Amino acid sequence: MAQELSEKELLKMEVEQLKKEVKNPRTPISKTGKEIKDYVEAEAGNDPLLKGIPEDKNPFKEKGSCTIS
Repeated sequence: MAQELSEKELLKMEVEQLKKEVKNPRTPISKTGKEIKDYVEAEAGNDPLLKGIPEDKNPFKEKGSCTIS
């Protein structure tokens, strides 16, 4: 698709995209980083990767063993 457009059309599309992006609200990483850290720490107790899955609720638990003879 990009090869079918002229350089002028590509630049016009880029300018339109930049106009959309400039309207997005920006927050400093010092603020958002703290918010992310607080959220992760608050939800750590519910994270199955950190605390594991109980054997009775694990859908991937092996139901039996396989013996090859």
